[in-house]
Amino acid sequence: MSKSLRSMLITPLSEMQNGQVADLFALLSSKEEQKTRDGKLYFRVTFRDAARAVSFPIWADSPWALACRDEWTPGECYKIRGQYRETEYGPQLEIEKIRPATPADTADGFDPTELRPHSRFPAVAMFDQLCDLVQERIACPPLARLVLAILVSHRDTLLTLPAAKHHHHAFLAGFLEHVLSVTRTAVFFADKYDDYYPDLSPRLDKDLVVAGAVLHDIGKVRELALTSLGTDYTPAGHLIGHILQGRDIVLEQAARQEQEGHPLDAERLLRLEHMIISHQRLPEWGSPKPPMTPEALLVHYADDLDAKYHMVYQALRDDKTAGPLTSPRNFLEQRLYRGG
Repeated sequence: MSKSLRSMLITPLSEMQNGQVADLFALLSSKEEQKTRDGKLYFRVTFRDAARAVSFPIWADSPWALACRDEWTPGECYKIRGQYRETEYGPQLEIEKIRPATPADTADGFDPTELRPHSRFPAVAMFDQLCDLVQERIACPPLARLVLAILVSHRDTLLTLPAAKHHHHAFLAGFLEHVLSVTRTAVFFADKYDDYYPDLSPRLDKDLVVAGAVLHDIGKVRELALTSLGTDYTPAGHLIGHILQGRDIVLEQAARQEQEGHPLDAERLLRLEHMIISHQRLPEWGSPKPPMTPEALLVHYADDLDAKYHMVYQALRDDKTAGPLTSPRNFLEQRLYRGG
């Protein structure tokens, strides 16, 4: 059988080299109808896998114009034979063949979750590490029970949930990556400052620091939802947001535990509620109260540092500006120095 009739070796889009022709699986992440300067209509499409997105035009005289208009659906996955090219206009993909991916394609390695950006770390391992931290670092049994019950009840959602729609850790399992990192930093902060200030009165509650770090963003399980096109806000996310919903989740679990005979004392519960509603510190960031306890202060800065550092990482990774400074067009809205 000639090579033209055989299935080529599947190559990830992100691994294709300039000029290479290959079979690949890709997600159609966007399709926009646009006009040229002289009024001619065309579609700009973006196909992607987890590590590379390729955006290019489908012109009105293309053999794919009608199929693009009538059949190609954003959010769907496709098997494509095409040539990848680096051009002065950016990466391009010249399509030779295209069809929707099917379950039968799993034999060739098709996995739709691998076509979307995702954490570098295994989601199940991160979830287990977070639960281990709770068990190792929270000595108060009712508090540990509350935190673990919330994690376990939302496990399936947390294994894929991004931490945000855009700004930081906005990829599959980004929530777990962010929260695990925040919790590890908060543990370090708690140990350091409890050692520095042993005469603090009342003494720093390290159990609460861990609980607040783990649960500070838990309301995002109700605020965000994965769709075929990515991450979007739920109606409750738009109307209420994750901060108040996080407090609701904690209060609901506390009420269940009290009915089951494992109540969390009122003072600790109040302080935990405060940590959740204050973790973003400013009203314009969504918090109705600033951090007013030592525990809340540590969680706020652990959270803010992790989010900001990830934004720095993204800006330095993605910016193509020539010279020692990045463009200010990033989530931090400032230039970063990468060196000469």
